[in-house]
Amino acid sequence: MKRQKFDDAFDAICDTPEEAENLKLRADLMRELASRIAGMSQQEAATLLGVTQPRVSELVRGKISYFALDKLVNMAARAGLGVTLTVHKRDLAA
Repeated sequence: MKRQKFDDAFDAICDTPEEAENLKLRADLMRELASRIAGMSQQEAATLLGVTQPRVSELVRGKISYFALDKLVNMAARAGLGVTLTVHKRDLAA
């Protein structure tokens, strides 16, 4: 059996490069949002982010499959965070 090397865990667990890229972006946004609301009550965070308290709980627990990329961008904007997307070429042969 041949061993495969991956750049990160998302590349290893995802079926397609597209899925891996989407998960990477969502994970980055979720980490930034969790950092932004650290020290707040979940209800305070919910008010800031424009979501319910259970959604904040899902966010801080890392439930990545519960959040679409556009929703996370909206939450980041409400939290006073700017979001920048960097696009670069990657090796498709890998």
